[in-house]
Amino acid sequence: MRKVRLRHTGRFIQTFIYLGKLFRMFLFQNDWKVLPMSAVIAGLVSFAVGKNIFVTMEGTLMGTFALACICVWNGFFNSIQMICRERAIVKREHRSGMHISSYVAAHMIYQALLCLAQVVITINVCIFMKVKMPSESLFTAWPLVDIGITLFLITYAADMLALLISSFARTTTTAMTIMPFMLIVQLLFSGSFFNLPEQAMPFTNITVTKWGLTALCAQGNYNSLPMVSVWNNALKMKDYEVEGEKPLLEAFKMIEENNQRDAILKESGSLNQNPDFNFDRGVVVKCWIWLIIWTIIYAALAVIILEFIDMDKR
Repeated sequence: MRKVRLRHTGRFIQTFIYLGKLFRMFLFQNDWKVLPMSAVIAGLVSFAVGKNIFVTMEGTLMGTFALACICVWNGFFNSIQMICRERAIVKREHRSGMHISSYVAAHMIYQALLCLAQVVITINVCIFMKVKMPSESLFTAWPLVDIGITLFLITYAADMLALLISSFARTTTTAMTIMPFMLIVQLLFSGSFFNLPEQAMPFTNITVTKWGLTALCAQGNYNSLPMVSVWNNALKMKDYEVEGEKPLLEAFKMIEENNQRDAILKESGSLNQNPDFNFDRGVVVKCWIWLIIWTIIYAALAVIILEFIDMDKR
């Protein structure tokens, strides 16, 4: 009876049938555990690097990289095992009339809701941990909404990449083996956090982290922030002596006494701006578009791969 029912059920109805199945798995197979896990990860990152994010250039670069890592980590763990763990079931039901497009669409809807919940949790944990958030927005009246859109798009794109991996992985073990490699690629080729050779830069365009980090830095108005690394490195030499005197120490004292420190840090930042991080709608929209494009590509490839699941001899 089940086979006949599926064979004569349209794609739209099938999508909601499998969506209901996914929500049951969320409740009864402990898939909900990804939500508290995302809260723990956000808390650890906020504790480690949250102090200077959106406060200094260096802190913002490190903090946005960490936020992008949170999103990629969450997205990967959401779906890396979702398809491969039930591959035999998918194969059987596809032969009984299941549309692969409906099956993947159900996953996309379910994962979108899961990613949205994780973003809300992440933002609230950051606020609870006293992480300073941007006070200006480019699109909405609420800066947190703008940031939330970016975090969602990063998480969802990573989620769909993991779903793609799960669609062709032979087993859950294989999928979990591939995941660390993909994480390393995403982190290493983020584009701005690590100094990569020029010939490696084109590879950054295919990573989720590059577009996510760029959007977050732009939304945090990176180019308007002070740069502190030059000052901090110079401060380490304050006790350097020249003919028994400490000229640098005297210079630092004079700067502090005349309240010039902040002006110097601001000037240092103005001399080290990155045009890729301009506080501009065009920069953020470009990043959002690329994240959406990669999301669509990953989902489409998952559908194409699963369409050939009947040829699977496993």
